Amino acid sequence: MTDKNKPGVLAGFKEFITRGNVIDLAVAVVIGAAFTNIVNSVVNGVINPLVGAFGTKDLVGYSSCLKGPCVVNDKGETISGIHILWGSVLSAVLTFLITAAVVYFLMVVPMSRYLARQASKRKHDEVVEMAAEVEEITLLRDIRDALVSPRSGGGN
Repeated sequence: MTDKNKPGVLAGFKEFITRGNVIDLAVAVVIGAAFTNIVNSVVNGVINPLVGAFGTKDLVGYSSCLKGPCVVNDKGETISGIHILWGSVLSAVLTFLITAAVVYFLMVVPMSRYLARQASKRKHDEVVEMAAEVEEITLLRDIRDALVSPRSGGGN
């Protein structure tokens, strides 16, 4: 009971891959990965040195000891105490905020403006088209009335 009109697994996979939204997603992932490197460079090259002017070399160096004396070995592993690495959390938050701001101001805002202009243009084109249709209908009615009026006038 196989249906010959039903596409095969490979045909379905090909259709899935060639859809526009899947390709757009793949492009977005590649651009996002490259963009992450840019943001990390900004954080490591600009933000961390600015923070370093007021304290340690970068944000990752900021930490606190919650309980007892914190002893950290050469590998950065905590041997005793509860070591809170709030500097690395702050660095990650800053990286996220910078990424979100750049994406918003360089991608979302311009795209929103572009889409709004396109929608406004489409709406204007629709209004012009509707006005042309109304004018055409009026003209056709006038022609119909002009053709009908000699018949109705002569038949009485």
